[in-house]
Amino acid sequence: MSINLKGKESTPATKRVKKRRKVGIGHYAVNVWLIFWAVISVIPMLWLILAPSKSDRNLSYKNPLSFGHISGYWHAWKNLQDFNSGVLARWVFNSITYNLAIVLIASLTASLAGFVITASKIRFKKAFLISTLIMMLVPPVALVIPLFIEMNKANLIDNPWSVILISSLYPFGAFLSYIYYSNTIPPEIYESARLDGCSDIRLYTKIAFPLSYPLLALLAFFAFVGNWGNYFMPYIMLPSPEHYTLPVGLGALFFSTPAINPGNGATSVPILKPEIALAGILIAVPVMIVFLISQKRLIRGMLSGSIKE
Repeated sequence: MSINLKGKESTPATKRVKKRRKVGIGHYAVNVWLIFWAVISVIPMLWLILAPSKSDRNLSYKNPLSFGHISGYWHAWKNLQDFNSGVLARWVFNSITYNLAIVLIASLTASLAGFVITASKIRFKKAFLISTLIMMLVPPVALVIPLFIEMNKANLIDNPWSVILISSLYPFGAFLSYIYYSNTIPPEIYESARLDGCSDIRLYTKIAFPLSYPLLALLAFFAFVGNWGNYFMPYIMLPSPEHYTLPVGLGALFFSTPAINPGNGATSVPILKPEIALAGILIAVPVMIVFLISQKRLIRGMLSGSIKE
């Protein structure tokens, strides 16, 4: 008995089989490529986490991904704390306070700038937008000399406000805010509010700001990530060790010990490879924690301005 399958309708099972057959070698190649780069990205972080558990000798000769002893973390942390009578705690405090101020100022000013370019009635809005784009293309290194002269004229060299004010200049955040306000808040809302007598300040505080919480979360995250590990600008503007941020302070610590500079024995505190790894964790972990806490808000903020209704 023969069965004619030509006119038979496809079942969901047969559709799934056909879809699997269509998946070629390219699909598997892409997956292998992604897994390869994921492993390459994870291995350095795994080494960084495991390194402080071993002694300096074991770190050089044992398996790089092997675990030493839990007491190794305490030993490396104690050596870091003993450097210059516990100045590490001061550097951590400086980094936290500087970055909190930078995040607050940069997020609010970038949000205001984006709102002004989008909704205000001021002149030369296009020129402001173009200048913002130009500032995004200029590398910060090119502005070091004029910024240093400017801060020197204002008597802010070796003052934390020099780093805070310079780092709060956030052209990318202003452009991101412009895109957000352009695509999420219809111009008709602004016009209706103006007919009711609202000024630009009230438009921002009563309409734009309450609707921009996803944007502010995104601006705060990028400002924090961009400035937490910043080394060059604080190094130029803050010559006194008591004003160092954590990256600048750790750079000075490593240079004055045999960790990176074997010929230098300027300190009796043994700062070696495990201590360097633990210091790297101190810099990396806050960024990871902030990302994990704000992950959902970041995704919401990135998608809010992506679709124009």
